[in-house]
Amino acid sequence: MKKTQLVLLFLIAHISLFSQSNQKLIQAHIKYLASDSLKGRGTSSKEELLAANYIAKQFKLYNLKSFTPNYLKPFTFKRAKNPHDTSTANLIEEKANNVVGFIDNKAENTIVIGAHYDHLGLGHDHNSLDANPENKIHNGADDNASGTAGVIELARYFATNKKNEPFNFLFICFSGEELGLLGSKKYVEDSDIPLSKINYMLNMDMIGRLNDSTKKLLVYGVGTSSNWVKLVDETKSQFSIKKDSSGIGPSDQTSFYLKDIPVLHFFTGQHSDYHKPSDDIEKINIKGEVAVLNYMITLIEKTFLLPKFDFLKTRNPDTGKSSFKVTLGIMPDYAFDGEGLRIDGVTDNKPAFKAGILKGDIIVEMGIEKIKNVQDYMKQLSNYKKGDACSLKVLRENKIIALQATF
Repeated sequence: MKKTQLVLLFLIAHISLFSQSNQKLIQAHIKYLASDSLKGRGTSSKEELLAANYIAKQFKLYNLKSFTPNYLKPFTFKRAKNPHDTSTANLIEEKANNVVGFIDNKAENTIVIGAHYDHLGLGHDHNSLDANPENKIHNGADDNASGTAGVIELARYFATNKKNEPFNFLFICFSGEELGLLGSKKYVEDSDIPLSKINYMLNMDMIGRLNDSTKKLLVYGVGTSSNWVKLVDETKSQFSIKKDSSGIGPSDQTSFYLKDIPVLHFFTGQHSDYHKPSDDIEKINIKGEVAVLNYMITLIEKTFLLPKFDFLKTRNPDTGKSSFKVTLGIMPDYAFDGEGLRIDGVTDNKPAFKAGILKGDIIVEMGIEKIKNVQDYMKQLSNYKKGDACSLKVLRENKIIALQATF
């Protein structure tokens, strides 16, 4: 009996230390990647290269195999020197780097675990939601230093906790996601292993802001293989999990899905600091991220008992038109399960702000159309142009309030 108690005490202490170690390592990674010294890790900037070398250093520390001398896999792309000039004469060629590490378990098939490490830099690319973004450091602690830290931590775990895994592991930190999934698109066109040998791909984008009250974790892509729904449901956790079937979404798993590879995308939800300079490490829920990663480890290890995954095509999310002439200046709450579009943030001096819309409001009507979800909102938004007026009805503290916005 005493021996059993000693063993239990040892295991409890070991688990506690392991959890604490995870937390400290993750925090250290995010602290560096989201520091002012990296100036927002803008794609192809010298500061982004510093971030790439930091990731490579971690991969080397855990003895991951590199397909290049330094773990960096460069690619080129063209971008507009002046974002307001769409002529070909305005395009310049630039270089960026994906960072790639491999655990070779001598298996036939490989699991890919990825996240993008670039962010918005100093706000020059016109994709910031700040009212005056120019020359402000967008640190991107949640987007996506949190996911990058997750890749590094899972690489550490699977490199140092060998369990005769039946799959190899490919860890990739992508550049250029904020400019249109550039790094992941380039990677699947020039992969280090045959795409046919990839079992599935797991993507992490913004996993650092778990709400301690709702504990909602969004998992996208569950329809891309017949195995996912059962695995996600049977992997015990503290989370309230919201599943979405589509393999296509605004992050790097999309590039793999379009190559007929099963995917999952993990996301702890939108917030009012999204694409703003205020996305800083002080707002990261480190313990929440540890919980997300532990959930992923458990799920991954469950897949060890299964053969190579099948691939299923999913219905693409219906978001209406792919481009809009106007913006309302709101951040939708994608984790909201009720009817309507719940607002998670309002950008200063945009139409919603001027109309008096508040964070937490739920848009239930736009023009003469009922709004039941994000897709309804997108469809209606596509009908407006600059200068148009739009009547809105929002639900606020159980009362319907009529408002008027001008684009």
